[in-house]
Amino acid sequence: MISSCRLLLCCLLTGAVHASAAHAAPDAADTADAPDAATSTYLAQDGAPGAPAITVYAAGDIADCRYSRPQFSSAARTADLIAAGLARDAGAVVLSLGDHSYPEGVAAEFEHCYQPTWGRFKARTHPAPGNHEYATGDAGGYFDYFGAQAGPQRRGYYSFALGAWRVVSLNSDLHGAADAAQLLWLKDQLARHRARCTLAYWHAPLYSSGGHAASAHMRAAWQALYEAGADVVLSGHDHDYERFAPQDADGRADPLHGIRQFVAGTGGAFLTPMRWPKPNSEVRDNSHHGVLKLVLADGGYAWDFLSADDGNAAPDYPPPALRDSGSAACHGRPPGD
Repeated sequence: MISSCRLLLCCLLTGAVHASAAHAAPDAADTADAPDAATSTYLAQDGAPGAPAITVYAAGDIADCRYSRPQFSSAARTADLIAAGLARDAGAVVLSLGDHSYPEGVAAEFEHCYQPTWGRFKARTHPAPGNHEYATGDAGGYFDYFGAQAGPQRRGYYSFALGAWRVVSLNSDLHGAADAAQLLWLKDQLARHRARCTLAYWHAPLYSSGGHAASAHMRAAWQALYEAGADVVLSGHDHDYERFAPQDADGRADPLHGIRQFVAGTGGAFLTPMRWPKPNSEVRDNSHHGVLKLVLADGGYAWDFLSADDGNAAPDYPPPALRDSGSAACHGRPPGD
């Protein structure tokens, strides 16, 4: 009898199961935090065959209450999307991709804007810091709000297991010696945890067709991930949605061993213009708030962008529906490793 997990993997790799229909099993533990009773049953060794699939909801650039009350903000709409998914699946988790609150990420913004929206599922969120968190210099509001969930020693990077996947949260606002220390830590983590499938996420993307300049200092992290056979990178920063074909750290298409990057800065902050398309950009949209849903299976993954915008809000000029979905297999390390 074929197990449900192996059946899901077969469907993912053939594209037979749409991401929104795939079932995910309960959460694996964050190595930086002690697991609660609900998740301890599902702990698995990295890369363990038959590990349960995990559903992930991800977006960045989230709560901005300068122009509306929290309950009427775009962050409330994306939060409703996520909350509905979490209610159906006790093991699903959230990856927040930085810039949680605007404009400066201070404690009052987290309390009065983020908490009423995305704070509803704070306990199931694995965050990464963004540049707005550092508007105060030390991202104190962010680290105070998330505590141990933001990783040890207030450094803003950590790793954990989700089913068969190794997941790495990085801090794209580190520079100089702090960034060098993060890179050494990343290489050590990738050497120690040789999972079949790896996902990394941070705020400011290396590749983007949006308005911000490329975060070139993250190229070294991309290279380390590429050499380790990583499969997916998630970022925000540009307030839009974009999916890139698999590529290496120098922006060359590599369908066999490249990393697929998603930009999902669509968590609720105002959407921003896009510039000329970058090489290997496959899907671009700056008309919809929403969240990226991923199903991380044993040996593959599926994605589905879920729009939170109400098509009836502007009946005369409704934005065209955005539905980007697909699936892929994990590919392992490139030759020569």
